[in-house]
Parts: sequence; structure tokens; C-alpha cells
Amino acid sequence: MIIPRPRAETAVRQSLARAPAVVLLGPRQIGKTTLARKIAESEKAALYLDLEKAADLRRLEDPGAFLRSQAGRLVIVDEVHRLPSLFAELRGIIDERREGGMRTGQFLLLGSASLDLVQHASETLAGRVVYLELAPITIDEARGAAVSADALWLRGGFPESLIALDDAESLEWRRNFIRSYLERDVPMFAPRMPSNTIGRLWTMLANAQGSLVNSARFAQGLGVSAPMINRYIDLLADLMLVRRLPPWSGNLNKRLVRSPKVYVRDSGVVHALLELETLDQLLGHPVVGPSWEGFVIETLIDAASPKRVPMFYRTQDGAEIDLLFERAGKIEMAFEVKRSTAPRIERGFFLACDDLQIERRFVVYSGQDSYPATHGATVMSLEEAVALLR
Repeated sequence: MIIPRPRAETAVRQSLARAPAVVLLGPRQIGKTTLARKIAESEKAALYLDLEKAADLRRLEDPGAFLRSQAGRLVIVDEVHRLPSLFAELRGIIDERREGGMRTGQFLLLGSASLDLVQHASETLAGRVVYLELAPITIDEARGAAVSADALWLRGGFPESLIALDDAESLEWRRNFIRSYLERDVPMFAPRMPSNTIGRLWTMLANAQGSLVNSARFAQGLGVSAPMINRYIDLLADLMLVRRLPPWSGNLNKRLVRSPKVYVRDSGVVHALLELETLDQLLGHPVVGPSWEGFVIETLIDAASPKRVPMFYRTQDGAEIDLLFERAGKIEMAFEVKRSTAPRIERGFFLACDDLQIERRFVVYSGQDSYPATHGATVMSLEEAVALLR
């Protein structure tokens, strides 16, 4: 079964219609290739190249000559980070075609490491490229495929994990996914970093889901330096497996927390790292609340406009907002996340909203009804919060 992804498909098509090149980012196995092939089916004579295949890599031994011979076709290049020198060639080809009146829809580039890929593209394709990130399967996409929100939370949003026949098969897929990253991707992107240590840190981050980054504590547990821990987290963030959520740091007369929070981005990967196979096991584990929080935060960030900047807010006195969105320097809305069907809203949330003078206050919980709460807040389901942001 292939889960339709109409929103992502529309975003790619619209970007191809206004730019000569589109870079589609996302971790391995997230569905980039499936989406690109679907787009290729509707394009006249589109060409798909996978740079993990030796035959396709050989076709680009002289990339300038080969790609110039493909004028008029959409060329899709998968695993483009394997050939960073390609970007310089693309710049010349795009500029030549622009002079000839061909301005859009020429190249779709797929990659699974954001930092290096964006850096290469930014340096050589400035003004010629649009960047998009393909998120895991979203809650509305899962609902359209008759997959429950709890199943999505437990298994995560990687398509093969989500559509597995049962929870055991799903967990085994995620175990293999984690193993492949540690055995293959870490050595490729960071050959001097020890895969075993990064794997242990990844598990520690899952146990500490949603906590403030404490490099010294992680360093002590792994026997390495705090700066090295930061480099390891940088790598996991670059591979789009971990998110650092920054703190709001405006000018208030408050003692604010300045450290970012860190989340393993996919809830299914969190549960695989902790060997949680079933929903019952998850509901009985201490990570249940932080896992739900991370799942909701990732879902809301994906639903929000890129112009909305996600952050959290916390003071040393205990006032806290799990997620807020700032746009053009102004805080638009605040979200508190609760894994409960009868959420008790902490006083610190209202204090924080008052500190920042936020009028739009929402509590996302695991129930389905929407209703007003005290201090101007609205309690709503995750589905309603997604609809609100979109």
C-alpha cells in the first residue's frame, strides 16, 4: 500500500513551476523517491537517476555533456549528495537555458543530509533553487489511509514502518533503519565519528526526549568531551533525525532558559530505540508523555507555514510554553501539549502566556472534543490544531 501524499506532491509541483531546480530533503526511507517517481509519471519523458547505482553514476562522468543532452526533460537526481560537484554544472546549464527562455521545472534533486546539501546548493545555485523538506506521514495523510493517530504515534511516520502487517514487523523495520544509519550513513557523512558512540547517544536522546540539551551529562555517560557531544548532535540534526528546538530569547525582565530542547524527530524511532513494540508497552513507559509531546510538536511544525518560527519558552521560575510560533518578530500563538483525555493545564502555561501577552492559547490533548478552558485557552485535538495552522 502506498499512502497518498497530495500536500507534499502539490508543494513540489508548484515549486517546479516557479524555479529551475528544486531540492527535496528528508531522511532515508521517508518517501522522497516514491513521490519523485509519481511526479515523473505525469511529466513528459522525465529521467530518473539514482546515484547509488553505479550505472547511473557513470552516466554523469561528464555531467555537463550528459545533462545538456536532456534539454526539455525533467531530470530527477536521487542521492545527489553523493556527487556535490554536480551543483556547479547545474548552475551553468540553468543559466544557459534561462537565456534561451527555459526558466522552470528542469531538475528535482533528492537528498538525505540537509546541511552539506543546502550549503553546496546555496553556494552555486543561489536564486535558482527552492528547498522543500518531506516530513514523515502526517496525521491527516494517515487518517486518509485509515490509520489511527495512535498507530501513527506508536510506529512513526516512515511509510514502511507505518504500513507493516503488525507491530512486531514495524519495530523490526525501524531496528533495521537505525542499524543502516549507523553502519552506512554515519560513516559516509562523518567518517571520523564512531558509529557505536553515536548510536548510544541516539538512545540517550530518546530517553531524554524533550529535555534541555545537557552536553556535559551526555559526555560523562559516553566518556567523551562536551564539544564532541555537540558535534554528534549536529550530525543527527543534519541527517534530519533530531531536532533542536530553540528557546524564545526576547528582551523580558525574566530569567529565561537559554538552552535548546532536543527531540528525536520521529516518534516511531524513539520507541524503537527504547524497544517499545506495542501501544500498551508505550503507555506504561516513563517516556509516554515526552514521546507524545515530541510527536505533537513535530506534527504542528510541519503543519505551520515556513514563515512561522517554532520555539519554546521557559523561565527559571517555572513559567513554560511547550511550543510557540513567532512570525515577523511577533508571537502569534502558544501551545501546551498534554497526553490526557482530561488535561490539567499548568499554571506556568498561563503565566508564560501573560508574560508574552499571547492571546491565542491552545492546549493539544489526546481527546477529540474542543472546548474553552480558563485564562482564555482552548483545548483541542491534534487534528483540529493541524487544521488551525494550515
